[in-house]
Amino acid sequence: MIVIGGEALVDLVPDPSTADGELGPLHPRLGGGPYNVAIALGRLGIPSGFFARLSTDQFGDKLFERLRLSNVDVELVERGPEPTTLAVVGLAENGSARYSFHTEGTAARFVAARPLPERTTTVCLGTLGMVLEPGASVYEEVLFREAARGRFIALDPNIRADLIADPDAYRARFASWLPSVGLLKVSDDDAGWLAGGQDVLAAAREWRQQGPAAVVLTRGADGLTAVTGEGEVTVPSVRAEVVDTIGAGDTVQAALLAWLHRNDALSADAVRALDRAQWERALRFAAAAAAVTVSRPGAEPPWAAELS
Repeated sequence: MIVIGGEALVDLVPDPSTADGELGPLHPRLGGGPYNVAIALGRLGIPSGFFARLSTDQFGDKLFERLRLSNVDVELVERGPEPTTLAVVGLAENGSARYSFHTEGTAARFVAARPLPERTTTVCLGTLGMVLEPGASVYEEVLFREAARGRFIALDPNIRADLIADPDAYRARFASWLPSVGLLKVSDDDAGWLAGGQDVLAAAREWRQQGPAAVVLTRGADGLTAVTGEGEVTVPSVRAEVVDTIGAGDTVQAALLAWLHRNDALSADAVRALDRAQWERALRFAAAAAAVTVSRPGAEPPWAAELS
């Protein structure tokens, strides 16, 4: 089983029919980076479990129900009376999203430490789960502990800069995770922020040398690039009519893990052994999955049958 740890929240997404300059209705969409990864993996038929704390409010009920309907194991989901985290979304004309978060005192912050099931082979972490305390320290402990046990670690920092009070401290913390990470997935924008303006490809090469078997860069309309020990592999994005980009990167992460799972490659050694042709297949699968997600509102990852 792949265990995904991190926040679940509700995106409040503006109605696309609202005229420019007007405040229109906000539609609640279930999301959160790690939550989206779990949903996508479950829909792709990969054994997956979600490790998080959900509210007992109405939003929390819906988040929990959607996990079960998407075939995600909920054994590691705890419930609490704190409210659900909210993200107010602003959409640009090209469908790209920006977020303002309401996180104070919300359930996502208060996940409790616990052992993972013995059937866990892979742990996937990221986004606000690695930022919001005290939960961030819980997930960090899981990252180091499970890596030491030989489990494969996937990380998507998915930077939300407005919530990072001390960027330099976060960058140092990020660097401390890299020796334990098997697969690092990061967007161009996030890589630029993490690297402090350094060329993102050069930064990805440096990060790979610090631990990850591979670094995958998501580059929007410019496609996907895998930085490996043998060099770089790039595939184009799959053309789609973009409604919004919410959950696109999360879908890429899930699709990559699904492809590695199906090809018995969920280990650092197996990822290092992938050749160029295999990376092209993995990246093209991830690009196809992301194209489905961006073609519909909110984070609605594809089911396996949609990619057959």
